Amino acid sequence: MRYKRVLIKLSGSALSGQNSWGFDPSAIEAIANEVMTLHAAGVEVGIVIGGGNIFRGELGQGWGIERAEADNIGMIATVINSMMLRGALTSRGDVDVRVMTAIPINSVAEPYIRLRAIRHLERRSIVLLAAGSGNPYVTTDYPSVLRALELRSQVLLSAKNGTDGIYTSDPQKNSDARRYEVISYDSVIQNNLKVMDQAAVLLARDNNLPIHVFNFKSSGSMERLCRGENLGTLIAKGPDQFLDQR
Repeated sequence: MRYKRVLIKLSGSALSGQNSWGFDPSAIEAIANEVMTLHAAGVEVGIVIGGGNIFRGELGQGWGIERAEADNIGMIATVINSMMLRGALTSRGDVDVRVMTAIPINSVAEPYIRLRAIRHLERRSIVLLAAGSGNPYVTTDYPSVLRALELRSQVLLSAKNGTDGIYTSDPQKNSDARRYEVISYDSVIQNNLKVMDQAAVLLARDNNLPIHVFNFKSSGSMERLCRGENLGTLIAKGPDQFLDQR
């Protein structure tokens, strides 16, 4: 197994499936099945989920809600999503699933304590990390890299819907677009690629954390990545390489 401990970054829209908002039971079931398959393969799993299926920043802006308050609402949305996924995971077996939050909500989840989270992973619990970093003005991209580093994860698996990696341009608009098999942190930053927040990419670069960007809807993709198969695009140090380069 190439990776024994991973941090998975899921967007909130992964839980809404084909819907614009809310929850899609079939999408949640698919996510739970993929996570359980990875866990059964012996991989220690941490997960960060966004909250965009419940509340998005532009919605708050349209309503005249200031950014800090809107971000706090978004962080609570990630707690709801984490609890929803916890329910789906625990319904599939006797695996222990923990929700840990950066914002204390002690009646429904544990406070995030780094060493306790590591201990949960070592004991084969699945750990859902909610409420970002607990601070506004940050999307879930940055906390996903932060938590991966704090929990000594070997890699960040950045699950995407509708795309199988990073391209030179939009492949739906440009038939000549080429997919990167490997792209350096610096290329992502210099080309202002929107795959993740630049602050998150910089943090990953400075700590040499590899990031796999892949299509989550491809069945078994996370397990295949952990077993050593190269899917999607790897963000790491080194020269850029395209899929068709040999």
